Amino acid sequence: MSFTNAPVTRGLVLGLVATSIAASLFDAKHYFYILVDPHILRYHQPWRALLYQLCYTNSSEVLFASMTLYNMRLVERMWGSRKYASFILSTACITTILPPLLTLILRPMTFGVFNYLPAGPTPIIFAILAQYHAIIPHIYKYRVALSASPPTDNNFVGLTFSDKSYRYLLAAQLALFQWPGSVLGAAVGWLVGYAWRIDLLPGTLTKWRIPGWLVGIRTEKRGEDFEGLRRRLEGEDPASSTATSTGAQGRPDADAGRRRTMGQQIIDQVRGAF
Repeated sequence: MSFTNAPVTRGLVLGLVATSIAASLFDAKHYFYILVDPHILRYHQPWRALLYQLCYTNSSEVLFASMTLYNMRLVERMWGSRKYASFILSTACITTILPPLLTLILRPMTFGVFNYLPAGPTPIIFAILAQYHAIIPHIYKYRVALSASPPTDNNFVGLTFSDKSYRYLLAAQLALFQWPGSVLGAAVGWLVGYAWRIDLLPGTLTKWRIPGWLVGIRTEKRGEDFEGLRRRLEGEDPASSTATSTGAQGRPDADAGRRRTMGQQIIDQVRGAF
């Protein structure tokens, strides 16, 4: 029930856990992280950029990533599954290229410090976090005092938090697990998510939507849906009216083809019960 109206989030969490477990069971973890030297420079394996966001290589990262995705399911509920899934796929296309490319550029500039890009969809998670920060308001705030004296509004010394703070702490822990590569991925993801929000990305990425049937949205014509809803509300369906009248009185109702008020329908139901 906690994933109600959030099928994309449920799929992300289950898929992340499943792929991470599968990578451990089949001893395939070494295919998902990127070392600029030797994977790119010597072995010429650029295809690793397509795989590094599919799973994490340790259970702690899987736990924190799953909790972070679960806490951000409100974004999907506000946007709708179709827009949310489209945003994730658009972000994934960009974060597949940018972090490995930046790691390749920064490696000689930092004397080899940026040589390792850890596995996991940390850039995608931080792109979602940028949307969560922008559109989900906090409910309450609380303070943590750092002094022993009774605090007042004038001399309060401490930290102020909100109900969203622990969600940011989970994401921060995820970004710091395998520093500095994980920090680079988190920063790129946040910037991409923010750029998507203020329309700095190409319009084809911000306006594109996946087909509705991929997220369970029916594709019937809107006019037919409204017509069916109108008939149900007004009792215009002759077949259903006839069936109701026959069950209530044991004979076809002469007024089955006409509109009946709500009071008449209730009286017919009561009359049939007695």
